[in-house]
Amino acid sequence: MKKSIYLLLVFSIFYTCEDVIDVDLNEAEPRLVIEASINWLKNTTGNEQSIKLSLSAPFFDDDTPPANGATVQITDSNDNTFNFVEEGDTGIYRTNNFIPVIDRIYNLTINYNGAIYTASETLKSVVPIEFVEQNNEGGFTGEDIELKTYFTDPVDIDNFYFFEYISDIPVVPTLDVLDDEFIDGNQIFAFYTEEDLEPGDEVIMRHFGVSEQFYEFMFILLQQGSEQGGGPFETQPATVRGNCINTTNSDNYPFGYFRLSEMVELVYVVN
Repeated sequence: MKKSIYLLLVFSIFYTCEDVIDVDLNEAEPRLVIEASINWLKNTTGNEQSIKLSLSAPFFDDDTPPANGATVQITDSNDNTFNFVEEGDTGIYRTNNFIPVIDRIYNLTINYNGAIYTASETLKSVVPIEFVEQNNEGGFTGEDIELKTYFTDPVDIDNFYFFEYISDIPVVPTLDVLDDEFIDGNQIFAFYTEEDLEPGDEVIMRHFGVSEQFYEFMFILLQQGSEQGGGPFETQPATVRGNCINTTNSDNYPFGYFRLSEMVELVYVVN
């Protein structure tokens, strides 16, 4: 009988703790979110490009509303102008006549809701992926699959890299950045592993050449989003702001970044 009473008390405690807690979060006015990544896949024309504009939304909202009706334009230092036209009401603006040139400066101008947003960046080159090395005995358990993607950094040139690895298992893409301060002119690798990676899985490996400014932006952003950066309800050290500015009202700055990169892509099948 004593054991039965004890169990009833335990169940009572657990059920009592299942109260719904409503979290009242402060909501700010929506800001423009600019996803302007001009990616030039190596050995292609790079003429077709797109820019996505949306509005920031409350934390618990599943969807972000598109920013419709904007005027989007990129000009380069050689006086070429590229107009991006919205596709329906998607907030995705496209062009099919972009001209990518390594180390050329490009200027983005967006006119949205009576405000002018601008940014300037340089299109950066990237070196080819040479080979992939697979280790089937990685991780703490010695059972994880690890992939190393090798490339050779150009000598006596300051280079900055951005990596994106996407597998066909249900996990978020792996992102990373690297500078060549200590590897200048040497062969180096980008590293990728996932606990549930198995033979037959496909991994899309993308390497981008980026500017030093974007490298610093992503480095801080990735640090804040890592496990050491705290959970979603912890206060971040500072708002990570990109290179886009609101020239009409500087206080109403946008989120996002204007980046131009030459890119290499390799689809690897785990064996």
